[in-house]
Amino acid sequence: MIKVKVGSMKARLHFSLALGLMCLVGALALVIGHRSVLAINGFSNNQELPLPPLAPIANSGVSFIVRGLEPSVRVAPDGTVYVSSIRGVPGGVDLHRYYAPADGPSGMGGAYPFKYEGQPDNCGILANGCANNSLDPLGVGLGGGDVDIAVNYPTSGTPNLALVSLTLAPGVTGTHSTTRGDSFSTPNPAVALIPGDDRQWIDGTDALTVYLNYHDAETFNIDVQRSNDGGEFYLNGFVEAIDPQTFPAAGGVPATNSANIAGQIKVDRSSCPSRGNLYQIFVAPDSLTENLTGGALRSIYVGVSTDVNMGLPVFTFTDHKVFAGPAGAQNQGAGNLFPALAVDDFGFVYAAWSVNSDIFYSFSTDQGTTWSSPINVSFPVNGGHANLFPWIAADANGHVGIVWFGDDRAGNSNDRAALEPGHPTTQGAACNSGTTCMQNWAKWSVYYAESVDGHDATPFFVRSVISDHVIHRGTISTGGLGGGADRSLADLFQIAFDPQHFANVAFSDDHLINTEVSGSDNGFDNPTSRRKIRANFTHQLAATAGFVIGGNCAGQPPPPGGEKITGGGQIASQTPGQTANFGFVANSNKPNASLSYHDDGATGGSVDVHSANTSVPSMTFSGNCATFKGDAKVNQKPGYAYTVNACDNADPGAGKDTFFISVTGPNNFSYSDGGPITSGNVQIHKQ
Repeated sequence: MIKVKVGSMKARLHFSLALGLMCLVGALALVIGHRSVLAINGFSNNQELPLPPLAPIANSGVSFIVRGLEPSVRVAPDGTVYVSSIRGVPGGVDLHRYYAPADGPSGMGGAYPFKYEGQPDNCGILANGCANNSLDPLGVGLGGGDVDIAVNYPTSGTPNLALVSLTLAPGVTGTHSTTRGDSFSTPNPAVALIPGDDRQWIDGTDALTVYLNYHDAETFNIDVQRSNDGGEFYLNGFVEAIDPQTFPAAGGVPATNSANIAGQIKVDRSSCPSRGNLYQIFVAPDSLTENLTGGALRSIYVGVSTDVNMGLPVFTFTDHKVFAGPAGAQNQGAGNLFPALAVDDFGFVYAAWSVNSDIFYSFSTDQGTTWSSPINVSFPVNGGHANLFPWIAADANGHVGIVWFGDDRAGNSNDRAALEPGHPTTQGAACNSGTTCMQNWAKWSVYYAESVDGHDATPFFVRSVISDHVIHRGTISTGGLGGGADRSLADLFQIAFDPQHFANVAFSDDHLINTEVSGSDNGFDNPTSRRKIRANFTHQLAATAGFVIGGNCAGQPPPPGGEKITGGGQIASQTPGQTANFGFVANSNKPNASLSYHDDGATGGSVDVHSANTSVPSMTFSGNCATFKGDAKVNQKPGYAYTVNACDNADPGAGKDTFFISVTGPNNFSYSDGGPITSGNVQIHKQ
C-alpha cells in the first residue's frame, strides 16, 4: 500500500452497450474456488456472484451462454447492497442483493451471502405479459444492453430500488422494487421519451425521485428525465444536459461530428443549500472546429442544474469545462469509456476520467462552477501503464474513493502488439506459435485510491490493489462496439460507499476458463479457451481513519445575473373543454431556455413540444413579460421552431398570468394557442 501526497496539478461512439446483440450467460458460485485467501489491503475476498450457467431458448434446444458484465453497485441507506450486471440484448440483466437481517452474516474472508434476485427487466418480446425473476417461455427479455441501478433515501421505511436496462428499440426499460429486490413493478419498455437511445444512467434522492439520462441517438444530446414514482415512469421533468452554448463543440449534428461520451448523472443529497442540484459529466472535443473535423474527445465538461429544485416539468443545465486535454492527433484524449462523477454529503463535487495511460481527478468547491487542476491518482502506484474505467464515490466531507483497472506494463490498452505478444489481431485466435502465449500478456488488477480530504488544495490519496488475483490478461478495448481489442470485460465497473463509509466494489472478471461449456478448455494460457466472465465483488472491512463527518458546505457559485422567467401550469386547449399543459425556464444571461408543452386537444391531432438545444435561443424581457424563441422537437421529431410569450401579472397566477405559444415546422406545420393560464403560475426572477 502506498501513501503519497499529490498537488493540484473517430468515429463517433453511437452505442457502448455491453456486447451488442449477443445474449450472454453463468455459473453458481459464491466465493471464487481457486483459493481462500485472507483479505487484501483491507478488502474482503473477491467473490464471484452466482448466475445460471445457461439460458435456454424455449424448447429450441439452443441456449445462450450467460455472462455477467458491466456491474453496477449501490448501497441503500439501510445497508442493503445491490449488484446488477448485463447479459447483452436480448438476454436481460441480473440482480444480486445482500441484506444482512434477511441474508445472514458474512462468511470466510468477509464474503457476503448474496441472494440472487433474477432478472427484473425480463419481459418477453413475443410473450403476453411479463415474467419477473425468471425467463419467459421464449427465453428472451427486452433489456440487457446496459444496466444501471439507483437507491432512494426516504425518512423511514424500505428504500426504493430503481433499475433501467437498454435495448435499441424501443429504448430504455424501467422498473423498480419496494421489497429490496424480491419483487418488481411490471417492466416499462418505453421510459425514454425519445426512441433510439444509448447508455442510460440513473440516480435517486428523497423517497421516490429518480433521474434518468441517455443519449438521443439523433442529435447525441444528453436527455434527462425525472421520475416521481420511484422509476416506473419518467414523465415528471425533461431537459437536455448539453446547453446551447456547448452543443456546437459536443453535439452530434451533423452525424459525422465527434460528439461526446456521456457519464453519470448525480444528484446532491446533502443537507446544504445545494441539496437537489443535478450534475451531468461528459467528454467531448474542445471546440466546434474539433467537433466538425473528427477531433479527439479531449475535454471534460460538467453540466449543472440548480433550477431543477423548482419542481417544474422542465429545468436547465449550464455546462462548465473541467479540463481541456492536450491537443493533437497523437493524444487519445479522455474518451476512454466513461468519465465518472460523485457528490459528497456537503455538496462538494468530484470527477474522474482516464487518458488510457493514467487516471485523473478534479474537484469543485463551488457546485461545479470551477474545478481544481487535474490530479493523477494512478501515479506512482501504476502511472504510465494502461489504466482504465475509473469510477468514483464520495460521502462525508471530502471522503473520496476511486477504482479502476490497471495493467502491469506501458502501452495503450487497445494495442495487441504491446499487450498480447505472440497473438494475431483477431479476438480468440490461436497463438502465433505454441498454445501458451497468454503467459506473456499484460496482467490486469483492480486498483483503489482513497482520500479523506478530497477537496483540500493538496489531498492525500492511499492507493492499493484490491483484487486478490489477476482478473484479466491481454488488451481491453476502449472503442465500444467499434473497438478492435478485447471487449470481454465490456466498458465499466462501479464503486459505492455504504452507511459506514466502507467501499463496495463490483467488477467483471474473466481469469477462469468456462468449464461449464463443453469444449471450452484448451489450456489455461491458450487464447482459444472460452473464458468464464462473471461479476465479482469485494468490500472494505473497516472504515478508513480520518474522514470528516462535519464541516462547512461547499461554496455558492457566483450569481448568474440577467433576468429569468419560469412557469408551469395549464391553458385552455384548442378543443373547448380540454386543457393543455406547459412548463418553461428561460434565462437571459448566457441565453438558455427549456420548454415542455402538450395539447391532446390540438385540432390536427395531439401535439407534444420539447425545446432542443441545437441553437442558442433568443429572448427579450420587458417589464413583467418575456418572449423567447428556439428550436424544438414536435412529437419527438426535430426540425421545428417555437415562440413563447409569457407574463407574470399576479401571484397566484391562475386566471391572470398569461402564456402564448406558436410552433412552425416542416410541411407547413403550424400550431398556436394561449391566453390566461387556468392553473399554475408564471414568475419573473431578478438574478
